[in-house]
Amino acid sequence: MMWGFLHRFASPRYFYDIAGRLVPWFGWACVALLAAGLYGGLVVAPPDYQQGESYRIIFIHVPSAWMSLFVYVVMAAAGAIGLVWRIKLAEVVVAASAPIGASFTFLALATGSLWG
Repeated sequence: MMWGFLHRFASPRYFYDIAGRLVPWFGWACVALLAAGLYGGLVVAPPDYQQGESYRIIFIHVPSAWMSLFVYVVMAAAGAIGLVWRIKLAEVVVAASAPIGASFTFLALATGSLWG
């Protein structure tokens, strides 16, 4: 019973129908949580005793680096699923994740060069 429920989401038709309804909600939640996190990291956090205010870039650099690694792991897993089980939605995930991973990698490299 559970597998039938999950296999239904592997079909692009069902996935796009549900994702189309959930994207606005997740988008607004993302904006709110991003604003709260940036405010907490860049405004509320006290200055470091050695680096002063310049350490605050760590609140951008480290999450960007972790997210880039996470996106590449998701791409590898989705690629393996697409190759082994021939699920078309996994190939869409790989294609959609590549620019996101590249963007996070660029942000991590840019903030790392500014910080260090």
